[in-house]
Amino acid sequence: MAAYAAAAAGKRVLLLEKNEKLGKKIYITGKGRCNLTNDCSAEEFLANVVHGGKFLTRAAYAFPPARTMEFFESHGLSLKVERGNRVFPVSDHASDVTKTLERACLENGVQIHFNESVTDIEEKDGSVCAVHTTRTNYPCTSVIVATGGCSYPSTGSTGDGYTFAKHLGHSCSPCTPSLVGIEIGEDISAAQGITLKNVVLSARRDGKKLFSQMGELLFTHYGISGPLVLSLSALINRLPLSEVMISLDLKPALSEKMLDERLLRDFSERKNETMKNVMRGLLPAGVVPIILRAAHITPEKQANSVTREERRSLINVLKSLSFTPRTLRGFDEAVVTSGGVNLQEIDPSTMRSKLIKGLLFCGEVLDCDAFTGGFNLQIAFSTGYLAGLNA
Repeated sequence: MAAYAAAAAGKRVLLLEKNEKLGKKIYITGKGRCNLTNDCSAEEFLANVVHGGKFLTRAAYAFPPARTMEFFESHGLSLKVERGNRVFPVSDHASDVTKTLERACLENGVQIHFNESVTDIEEKDGSVCAVHTTRTNYPCTSVIVATGGCSYPSTGSTGDGYTFAKHLGHSCSPCTPSLVGIEIGEDISAAQGITLKNVVLSARRDGKKLFSQMGELLFTHYGISGPLVLSLSALINRLPLSEVMISLDLKPALSEKMLDERLLRDFSERKNETMKNVMRGLLPAGVVPIILRAAHITPEKQANSVTREERRSLINVLKSLSFTPRTLRGFDEAVVTSGGVNLQEIDPSTMRSKLIKGLLFCGEVLDCDAFTGGFNLQIAFSTGYLAGLNA
């Protein structure tokens, strides 16, 4: 987007790509379908930014989601809007998004070099003067760093941009994985692979609510994942996890009283059956042992011998199953990187460095990140457009 915007404004542009093709990370976004933006207003887009929302305000209004959709459609890519206003190509092929961006660049005269890695950005007297690569050196007046973060390093985003930024005097916030699964202390192996829908995940720190949302949660071999968990990870990735308490309401549609009545009815109708069998009427089989263990009820216990205290304990667990977060999964599984080039050192209306003339930054290399739903790619398009315009 930065290369396209610069070339469309009449500048001579060379796009240096270290991979054998463009947009390698785009191919794996949206499970290979590419959720390229969100059909919402600039204000709604900014409301979904977790870090850097104030900084992104000018970029969001200069190139809002509507402009992104208009750009792709005007360059021949038909779009569709799905649940949560997520925007996808009609073809359901992420490769079509990459092809459209590449075509827009080539039509505007962008030169593209593949398999060429940048090794250094040279400055002289406070201005960018050349880019050194594995092949040669290029004298230049502007350099846009659009290298992405550290997430999915197999796609080529290995944190190069932070190295260039630091070498040129910029500071960077520590990078952590975001939109990623959470490893927990509890043994939930019995439920591995089970997805729970319409559950409420909550998190607290020092008694204050950090997060509470209804949606989908997936049990994995290491802990928890799924849309709810990815969103939560974006809010806690910079906090000491030992201070975060996570809980899950498995039956948000039922009050404690209603749940108690439901249990009494089930116990009465199946009084001679074991608890592990009776509870399968309420929960997926793999989740039952986890719930009974947390409620301190033996799976083989008969329904008619469950005490009032045990029933009370069971209700508490069903309404608030606790998880102890140990760590977030790594960059190889993270959708985005949280952290990056210090925003105070970048002009938010141009994406220019305040320290080095002719140096600009855009996209994930900046200390900006958002929730899932097309918002992180929108950050890339909005900041990329401004950087290209102002290079």
